[in-house]
Amino acid sequence: MTELFADKFRGLVPQYFEDEWVEEDGLSELELSEMLHGKGIDPPLALWEFYRAVGATEDIMEAFHFFWDPDELEIEDGFLLFLEDEDEQYAWGMRADQLDVPDPIVWRRNNARGEWQSEEGTFSEYVLDLFEWVFEEGEDD
Repeated sequence: MTELFADKFRGLVPQYFEDEWVEEDGLSELELSEMLHGKGIDPPLALWEFYRAVGATEDIMEAFHFFWDPDELEIEDGFLLFLEDEDEQYAWGMRADQLDVPDPIVWRRNNARGEWQSEEGTFSEYVLDLFEWVFEEGEDD
């Protein structure tokens, strides 16, 4: 499988945790396949590579927002949900009819209203921006 996004996701470990990326930071192909088995979900390449790169790194998976483990992924309202905030006010997903796109656009749902709004960026862009915001926000203070 071609790795288009993996290096950027692996780079999160040294960038924000001052440690070298090791294979154990991510999920193996087998672990990921087993977690997705029977779900009927074939995640887009960018999400797959995110889990492969850092899916076993709790500090990343639970940094301010909570990335869903692969076995928790679900399709709801026509969107594949993969992330929620700690107060469960918002959930993030990508359109289920766009899962064949390698790096689909991310959408945010206001859980109280059930309204979806585009984040106007792809999964890889959104994830990298999210971690920059979470980890570098306080550096300017």
